[in-house]
Amino acid sequence: MRPGAFRYVSAISLDEVLQNLSEFGDESTLLAGGQSLIPLMNLRLARPEVLIDLNRIPGLAGIDIVGDELRIGAMTRAVDVVTNSTVAGSLPALSRATAFIGHPQIRNRTTIGGNISHADPSSELPGVLAALEGSVTLRSIRGERIVGWNDFIVSTFTNSREPDEMVVDVRFPLRTGWTFAYDEVAPRHGDYPLAGICAGVQIVDGVVREMRIVAVGVSDRPVVLSEVAQASVGRELDETLIKELSKIGREELHANGDAHASSEYRKWLIGTLITRILGNFALESR
Repeated sequence: MRPGAFRYVSAISLDEVLQNLSEFGDESTLLAGGQSLIPLMNLRLARPEVLIDLNRIPGLAGIDIVGDELRIGAMTRAVDVVTNSTVAGSLPALSRATAFIGHPQIRNRTTIGGNISHADPSSELPGVLAALEGSVTLRSIRGERIVGWNDFIVSTFTNSREPDEMVVDVRFPLRTGWTFAYDEVAPRHGDYPLAGICAGVQIVDGVVREMRIVAVGVSDRPVVLSEVAQASVGRELDETLIKELSKIGREELHANGDAHASSEYRKWLIGTLITRILGNFALESR
């Protein structure tokens, strides 16, 4: 297998990228880590006229806390998120979720901006972004805009980026008083998850004030389990409530079925993951 013919642009500045995107639009594709794009090109499922390489551009990688957000540059590698002390200290759920991405060789190349932009429904990071109600920063020669995850991730492999825009960073809000966690079930570590959960809870005076639960790997985009969250508010996170929330999660979820797992099995997995994560939250709050 080999890709079709294309023009290759090895950009050395962000301005150069934006000018090329403005000129070529839909005919162009951005190359970041290439872990998804290159196989698609080799299979000729993706056939860009112009391939714009981002790997020589300075300033597109980095991890910083700005105000109440963890901001990660689009070209930051997954391995750097896993090993970064700032991420581990401020948002350990993101470290854990990123560690599930593929294998070491893949994490060494995968970029955070590329992963989010690819909008793979089985990917861990869009689920974390959804649970935190995060956003991405898009830039073009026309200016810059910040787009919330719910508007950016449209469906399977589809986002709302305009043809002349590129993602320059991903923003994960840091919620004071909240605890977040991520877990998943996969055939092997590094395989795509059959189902995953990113959940966050705020417990005040022994009862749940707020909760966010998002399922991944079960639909065409991250699924917010709002009924589970609503049922938890104002109640003690004990064994009885956790069992009830697990049942609500299975009933609320409309999961896809495929050759890897049936819809009913994915629902069962989501219920099990809810029990596991909320059980850990309950232990930590005591």
